Amino acid sequence: MKCPFCDELEDKVVDSRMAKEGELIRRRRECLGCKRRYTTYERVEGIVLMVVKKDGRRESFDRSKILAGLKKACEKRPISTATIETVTDHIEKRIQEMGETEIESRIVGEELMKELHQLDQVAYVRFASVYREFKDIDQFMDELRTLTQQRRDR
Repeated sequence: MKCPFCDELEDKVVDSRMAKEGELIRRRRECLGCKRRYTTYERVEGIVLMVVKKDGRRESFDRSKILAGLKKACEKRPISTATIETVTDHIEKRIQEMGETEIESRIVGEELMKELHQLDQVAYVRFASVYREFKDIDQFMDELRTLTQQRRDR
C-alpha cells in the first residue's frame, strides 16, 4: 500500500478490525519510511457492474457517484455523513443483489430517489429537479404537489 504522505510502498499493519457488520475490514497501517499512520479499508469486490447511460455509453459502476449525489442533495440539511454512507451502502447492496452485469443509469437514479424520499423530502426534491431535468417551475410545483398529497394520504 502506497503511503499517502511520502509514497513509500512498504508498511506494516498495526491493527485490523471488521467494520460495517463484517462487510469491510479497517486496517491501521504504519509507513516504514516516514513512520506516519493511516487507515485503509478492504471490501469484497462484487461482480464488475457496468452502468448503461441514457446515450448508450457504458461505464463501470462507481459507488462514489452515488455518494456525491447524496451529499449534494443533502447539503445544508440535518443529515449526518454516517447516514449518507448508510444510504449509499443500501443502494449499492440492492443493485449488487440484482445480479446483473449491466444496469441502466435510470435504475440507479430511481433507487437513489426512493431512499431520498424516505430520508428527507427537501433533499428528494433537490435531487429530483436535477435527475428528472425539470424544465420549468411547473414541473417543480407538480413534484411538490405529489409530495404534499402523499403526506396527506399517510
